Amino acid sequence: MGEANDIKGTHMKPRIVFMGTPDIACAMLKQLLEDGYDIVGVVSQPDKKAGRKQELKMSEVKQMALEYQLPIFQPIRIKEDYETILQWQPDLIVTCAYGQFIPSPILCLPKYGSINVHASLLPKYRGGAPIHWAVINGETKTGMSIMRMVTKMDGGAVMAQSEVSIEESDTMGDVYEKLKVCGAKLLHESIPQLLCGNARFVEQDETQASFAYNISKEEERIDVNQELTHIYNHIRGLIPHPCAYALIQGKKLKFHKARKHQCEHSKQIGELCGMREGGYAFAFKGGYLIVDELQIEGKNTVDATSFANAQGKSWLGQCLE
Repeated sequence: MGEANDIKGTHMKPRIVFMGTPDIACAMLKQLLEDGYDIVGVVSQPDKKAGRKQELKMSEVKQMALEYQLPIFQPIRIKEDYETILQWQPDLIVTCAYGQFIPSPILCLPKYGSINVHASLLPKYRGGAPIHWAVINGETKTGMSIMRMVTKMDGGAVMAQSEVSIEESDTMGDVYEKLKVCGAKLLHESIPQLLCGNARFVEQDETQASFAYNISKEEERIDVNQELTHIYNHIRGLIPHPCAYALIQGKKLKFHKARKHQCEHSKQIGELCGMREGGYAFAFKGGYLIVDELQIEGKNTVDATSFANAQGKSWLGQCLE
């Protein structure tokens, strides 16, 4: 803490441009503000239409920038429109989940360079959905990495990393919250090292690189023929969004909260088995998926008991597709 405070009181206090879009990036921006750095501008994705009414919605980072009265810039294509950033004359650019590739003239502009806070232990899980895929793949740990930004996706040299555990009951949302805290702390500790010239950047081992591309619509659907643990990991990796589903009677059935119970049984794969252990049970290879909250396409999310007393009763014995 003292090291950051020393910097804030000297000529080394940098002009920082922050670039980010979702909630996790807000934790990084807030940390920079709390540490007293001079945020001369914030770059975020353009407002997007959302909801049934298709009303324009601001990103979480834009909302925070407005709250703190920070200059905000929202280029549609930053590769073609970045003059505003040049005018801000940053000494350092910090990004977190911005959502567009940043062109070389911007990356090379600041004297302290451009760094990115990424939600994985690089070189694993480069890309836009590292938290989702870490949970889906059954990882027991992940973390945050701070790297030098280059034109290659998440391929820059790493200056700092910190791990968090992934418990068997953790959803993507649970890990997301852990990483917000982890990343902010790592940023707080790392920037003073960078400004003082003590940061050590280590090139990534390309042979260990893996990719975590954004979840496609097709990947939201579970494969009912997979083993229970695989299905369970798939479901918790997509909670709270975009949410995994299976089909029954031509309708999507989404799983919002689930547990697993490994055991032997004689049920059919994907069979709806009614209430067990306080939740609605679905049979798969290796045991039962116990679902506590679920949603039929076009309906509201309900708890297991409500589902069991309604549509779940008439579907009893049928199988997911």
